[in-house]
Amino acid sequence: MQFVDQVLITVKGGDGGDGIVAYRHEKFMPRGGPSGGNGGRGGSVIIEADSKLNTLVDLRYKKHYVAEKGGNGGPSDRHGKNGEDLIVHVPVGTLIYESGRVIADLAHGGQQCVAAKGGAGGRGNASFASSTNQTPKFAEKGEPKDEINLTLELKLLADVGLIGYPNVGKSTLISRISAAKPKIADYPFTTVVPNLGVVSLDNRSYVVADMPGLIEGAHEGAGLGHQFLRHIERTRLLAHLIDVSGFSGRNPMHDFDAINEELKSHSERLAGLTQVVVLNKVDMPAAQEIIDELKPELISRGLEVFEISALTGQGIQPLLYRIADMLDELPREDLIKADEIVRFTVDRESETWEAKRTADGQFRVEGRAVEMLVRRTDISNEYAMRRLHRQLEKMGIIERLRELGVKEGDTVIIANAEFDFQDETYR
Repeated sequence: MQFVDQVLITVKGGDGGDGIVAYRHEKFMPRGGPSGGNGGRGGSVIIEADSKLNTLVDLRYKKHYVAEKGGNGGPSDRHGKNGEDLIVHVPVGTLIYESGRVIADLAHGGQQCVAAKGGAGGRGNASFASSTNQTPKFAEKGEPKDEINLTLELKLLADVGLIGYPNVGKSTLISRISAAKPKIADYPFTTVVPNLGVVSLDNRSYVVADMPGLIEGAHEGAGLGHQFLRHIERTRLLAHLIDVSGFSGRNPMHDFDAINEELKSHSERLAGLTQVVVLNKVDMPAAQEIIDELKPELISRGLEVFEISALTGQGIQPLLYRIADMLDELPREDLIKADEIVRFTVDRESETWEAKRTADGQFRVEGRAVEMLVRRTDISNEYAMRRLHRQLEKMGIIERLRELGVKEGDTVIIANAEFDFQDETYR
């Protein structure tokens, strides 16, 4: 399966259903009152972490997600049907961004994020009945919802990251210590996707990730490592593999320093992760000479060094137990904190508005609250327009337009609606 770890999608909550205007017409009730029911709530788009998934590939081919619209209200106070929620499944470890801000970090299977909340249903005329208006002749439209652009980024969740140049034996090691079955071959960049494996030791276990393609210049796009550096950010410990067989023709110490420089260039957090050094392919004839030269230098830097052969299994058990002990000592850092999803919270900014003259005889009023008010008004209904005028009057908008010099017949634009200003008609 193709590995995809970042996608852009568009989500939209279902619009709320409209309330309706209706009156009771029942036998023996000659003075039947208003009975228009409310519209149903629109469905929400919910993103849910699914432990059975390991890639975002499905979202690459379907990018638009719209939840079901709420049903309209009915006579006899019948409430409209609520829209069905739309569940979008993503792998565990998916971060959700809106406008560059993290709004959710789905770190556990079954965890959910309401990415686009459904619109509220409009109120039917029965809801507007009062002692001063016993037969309201208008209803409210359902709340319309706008599309929201999201970036989804998968960062694999693992305790240990296996890093090192291509062909140092990372895939061979993870296949030996876990049930993972990566592709293994004797040429660079055999592994083109991260592989996850679970190591079980007595009553302890931890997750290991084989990170492919790191070479010098990876953070700038060289090799494949730039695609996968982000996945290492979730790990608590790095096992840095070095090929000591002598077959590669490279300088092992240069490789070690080059990879660490790539980690530092990507983020200070990566550079600061605890590392153990794993000298692999010690079963090769030239290995001991390289080890004798390399190991003292690594130890002098305060690093723990292990000698193994991933192919034969030599030295692997002591390495695995030491990693388990180190993980017991390392704190589990909190995953990236997700901000509260504030787009559904009414704040002072959303209640503010601005009125301005845009041309001779033309004015525009902007502001989330007033625009939503207009979008939920049935502008073809005279009584609904009277109510809208009263609400604009209460908000101070009519008075501000008068101050700006609005005259009868001038055009006032709010949201996508244009009105001919008629000050006296609705007073």
